[in-house]
Amino acid sequence: MEITEIRVFIKEGQDKKLKAYTTVTFDNAFVVRNIKVIQGSSGLFIAMPSRKVKHPCPKCSFKNEAGSKFCNKCGGGLPVVEQHQPVDTKAEHRDIAHPITKDFREYLQSKILDAFKKEVESGSPSKGASDHHDDE
Repeated sequence: MEITEIRVFIKEGQDKKLKAYTTVTFDNAFVVRNIKVIQGSSGLFIAMPSRKVKHPCPKCSFKNEAGSKFCNKCGGGLPVVEQHQPVDTKAEHRDIAHPITKDFREYLQSKILDAFKKEVESGSPSKGASDHHDDE
């Protein structure tokens, strides 16, 4: 599988850790949008597109975001998560698409970070940058 295009959309604003969104095209046939470039404590890394995990209401089965106290449809109380349990923030999100192997993840990350650095150096934002946003 070959990466045939990477578009970088530099993110400006309050969130200083989120640096950019990227759109990656594979083999001129498949696109993955909203791969994030994040500034971590040990450098830049990528985060795959994800969505918040939802849990069904015991009354009406409407799917509510994890951590909600009341159902957004029927207003009924939702089961309370034990406060003494450590919160696993990764468990609140699930990747929509992600690499299967470590080698491919490293390849993808290296190509995206190279494209990001080139975009930052050029100082010109990609067209359509305002069209990309976090879907959480």
